[in-house]
Amino acid sequence: MAAEFVQSDQFRGGRIHLSELAGLEIRDCEVSGLKIVDCYGSDVYIGGDFERLVVNDVDVTAYVEAELDRQHPTRALARDAASPDDYRAAWDAVERLWEATLERARLLPEAKLYEQVQGEWSFVETHRHLMFASDAWLGNAVLEEDAPYHPFGFPAGGMPPEEAAKLGLTLEATPTLDEVLTPRLARMTVMRRVVDGLTEAELDRVCGRKPADPYPDQEYVVRRCLKVILKEEAEHHRYAVRDLATLEANA
Repeated sequence: MAAEFVQSDQFRGGRIHLSELAGLEIRDCEVSGLKIVDCYGSDVYIGGDFERLVVNDVDVTAYVEAELDRQHPTRALARDAASPDDYRAAWDAVERLWEATLERARLLPEAKLYEQVQGEWSFVETHRHLMFASDAWLGNAVLEEDAPYHPFGFPAGGMPPEEAAKLGLTLEATPTLDEVLTPRLARMTVMRRVVDGLTEAELDRVCGRKPADPYPDQEYVVRRCLKVILKEEAEHHRYAVRDLATLEANA
């Protein structure tokens, strides 16, 4: 079995030279200043959120972002939302995307919706994660609900299991798609109500809570919280349709 390193800092500032790294996977890591130099191979995949990405001395950051925006226009709507109307337009687009994608997903055998493609979240897990994002950034931070977290919520991989348990999350649960969609779509309806009533004053309101205890103690403004939800929806839809294409090809 290949070695696995979790929450380790032993590689910071290190140098790996003349080594066999085929099949190495680096996931959910801080990689600022990472260099891969004079290496060779095939099918090298890099995915993540990078302020600057240089390949063979060519800065490809702007090209990659522009191409992603071309393929997935809702990304730009979510990222650039500023006015209440912008937030409404972005959420309109999110709703349309998921309506069509859910219809597409249901054409697959249901078992496929629980499959992970190359270690990524399954289609069901993706909706569990988006439900958690809504619970944290909308239900808890913006609306200050008494019990914002649904047990099926799925946080980002960096949240320790004990912290997830404190929020009442059951990470080991295996709900069906419909069991997840019932609370998930209810939260989308709440988001619809919130964006429909948005004003500039509400966007600039400081929230009385942070999204969850593991998040930093800092000021959270409504516009920031809602934008996190928009961006999460847009990016995870991108991942979902990417993986659906693989599942469809293998069905």
